[in-house]
Amino acid sequence: MKANRGQIEKALDAPPQDIRFFLLYGPDEAGSQALARRLERAMGPQAERIDLDGSTLKDDPARLSDEAASFSMFGDRRWIRVSSMGDESLPALTALLEGEAAGNPVIAMAGALKPTSKLLKLALDHKGALAFISYQPDAREAEQIAIGIARESGLRLSSDLARRIVALANGDRALMAGEVEKLILYLDAAPEHPREATAEALDALSADNPDTEVAPLVNAVLGGDLKAMHRELASLAETGTAMASVIRPLLSRAMLVANIRTAFDSSGRLESAVESAGKAVFWKEKGLVSRQVQTWNAPGIARVIQRLLEAERSSRGGRGLGDLMVRHELLAIARQAARERA
Repeated sequence: MKANRGQIEKALDAPPQDIRFFLLYGPDEAGSQALARRLERAMGPQAERIDLDGSTLKDDPARLSDEAASFSMFGDRRWIRVSSMGDESLPALTALLEGEAAGNPVIAMAGALKPTSKLLKLALDHKGALAFISYQPDAREAEQIAIGIARESGLRLSSDLARRIVALANGDRALMAGEVEKLILYLDAAPEHPREATAEALDALSADNPDTEVAPLVNAVLGGDLKAMHRELASLAETGTAMASVIRPLLSRAMLVANIRTAFDSSGRLESAVESAGKAVFWKEKGLVSRQVQTWNAPGIARVIQRLLEAERSSRGGRGLGDLMVRHELLAIARQAARERA
């Protein structure tokens, strides 16, 4: 069945027994991911999550219905999350919706499906499924999204600052979330101790205020150049540079690469995807950014962003163990980039 925003949010916040499957699709993949987190919160922190993807379901169509009908080995609640789902998963979805039992909710993110998609048609036609399409938000909607993301984590964001963040991120929800996340970490905001966002904090962290001293390290890590990475880290250590100042530009670049990768996957044209990022890509670095987009696929760069966010949290714990953990994460990311290039 087709759902509007109010219906899908209500269903994800309190999953009804008669809905077995949630399909989140459309060009705003970050919007779909934000909706998926509502189900994660509804299931609770103790719930067991099973992660699958389209290629796994293509090889084993019965896996989805089996997982949906299984009990958690720990006795907790259980749910299934499917990434990169497409028409190759039609037999799996058919088995799920036609099965006799499916007590665990299944949520899938499918990106921009064509109107002729058989998977989409099944989800729209079946009463046991809810499908919702996410479009890129307009400027006003984007401001409210940024304010909402901040509010959930205890950060009070004014309309003026939200407007700046929207402009920095070109309205992309994932990039906006990253900018807000950096502010939250920088100001140490949390629901139990809210903080007020300031223009000074945004100036210090914003993607349009890059630190040119760490630009070579950013390119070395995301480009998989291990020798250059070690050289740049040694140079920064000599000047006493804190690892927190390294993570922020890396996060900005990783989110930029993720945004361009999404456009590239949709159009198949790398040059136009890079151009669509506008001034976010400095003209001298278009070649480097293009190679990084080719190195990292969408799931890979998403994992990089998550690792960098965790690394930034670690870096806030002080210069000692925090810095060591950041260096470890940078090495892991660079090694993965080197493997992807090979």
